[in-house]
Amino acid sequence: MKKKLSDKLTLYKTSIFPTYSKKKSNKKHLATIGIGGNIGDVEKRFNKLFLSLKQNSKFDVLITSPLLLNPPFGYLNQNDFLNGIITLKTNLAANEFLKYMQRLENRFGRKRSFQDAPRTLDIDIIFFDNKKINTKKLIVPHKDWANRESVIIPLNLMKKTNRLHKLYKIKKGK
Repeated sequence: MKKKLSDKLTLYKTSIFPTYSKKKSNKKHLATIGIGGNIGDVEKRFNKLFLSLKQNSKFDVLITSPLLLNPPFGYLNQNDFLNGIITLKTNLAANEFLKYMQRLENRFGRKRSFQDAPRTLDIDIIFFDNKKINTKKLIVPHKDWANRESVIIPLNLMKKTNRLHKLYKIKKGK
């Protein structure tokens, strides 16, 4: 299903995005990642990423957002991006989680040529256990997440289901 939000923004619903798992997780860390890409069959790649996470015992995938097709920022001479959000639980600590996400990016063909370059798959850690982390390699919450439609719109749609509020114990209206 496709829904035009504006001239520049289109919302997509697929068999996997959005989805919600009723399975309870006993893993200790709650992480929300943003996924994006604009090279090749991005939706197919997102589906493979989802299945890869779901089949890995390190993760319990809890909820995914609808996908959002939106224009690039920074470097503008490139295709629009498809973006989405995945919330999962893991026993990996934040830095281990970051390294694992970077390995996934590489496995799905990510090349780091320049900032805001076109990419096959970009995985950003948006939140990790409501923690604030500011190191050379990892900043959580993700820098500038609150100013990106590619994060805000899918997150808000997840919040509307009230499931994200329950996961992060967020009071409604925040």
